[in-house]
Amino acid sequence: MNFTALIFLMALLCLIILLWGMVRPTKTFLGVGTTRSKVIKVYGLSFFVLFIAFIVSIPDASSGAIKNTKKSAEISTEAKAENIADIFNANEKPPVQKSEEESTSAETRMTGPQNNAARSARQYLSMQGFSREGLIRQLSSEAGDGYKVSDATVAVDSLNIDWNREAMRSAKQYLDMQGFSCKGLIRQLSSGAGENFTVSQAMYGAREAGACQ
Repeated sequence: MNFTALIFLMALLCLIILLWGMVRPTKTFLGVGTTRSKVIKVYGLSFFVLFIAFIVSIPDASSGAIKNTKKSAEISTEAKAENIADIFNANEKPPVQKSEEESTSAETRMTGPQNNAARSARQYLSMQGFSREGLIRQLSSEAGDGYKVSDATVAVDSLNIDWNREAMRSAKQYLDMQGFSCKGLIRQLSSGAGENFTVSQAMYGAREAGACQ
C-alpha cells in the first residue's frame, strides 16, 4: 500500500467517525467529550487535514506513474528498433553477380556501339572505382565518351561488376587524397554530385576502406 492510499483510508475513517459522532454522540466517543461540537472539532479537523494531504499527494503518484509509463514505452521502442534492425540484417542479401558465361552471352547479343561501350567501361573500371550510375554517366556524357544513354546502360548491365567492391575502391581513392569522416565519406560516395553509389553500397565501401572503424 502506498502513501496516498494510506492517507485516503485514514481520511475516510475520520469521516465515518465524524458522521457517527454527529448522529449518536456518547459520553465518551473515542476519547472525545459528550457534545457534537467537540466531535466536529477533533474529527472534522483531522478529516480536513488528511483530505488536503491526499489531494497534495495525488500529483506525485501520478507523475511517478507517468514516468514509469514513459520508461516502459522507451524500452518497448528500443526493443522494436532492435528487432527491426535484426530483421533487416537477416533479410539483407549480397548482390547477385552475373557469371562469366552470362556476360559473354549478353555481349554476343549486343550491337556494335553497345559492345564498344562495354569495352570503354572495362577500361574505366581498370583505372578507378565507379558506381553503376557514375559509369553510365561517364560513357554517355559529352565530356566523356558520348555514347547513347541506352547503349551505355546496356553495356554496363552486361558486365559482371561487384558494385560494393567498386564503392570500396572509390572510398580508398578518396582517402588517399584527403581525410574523411565516416559520414562524410558515405555522403560523398552516395550523393548525385559525388559518385552516385546507393547508400548501402557507400556504407559498405566506407566501412571496408577503414573510415568507419
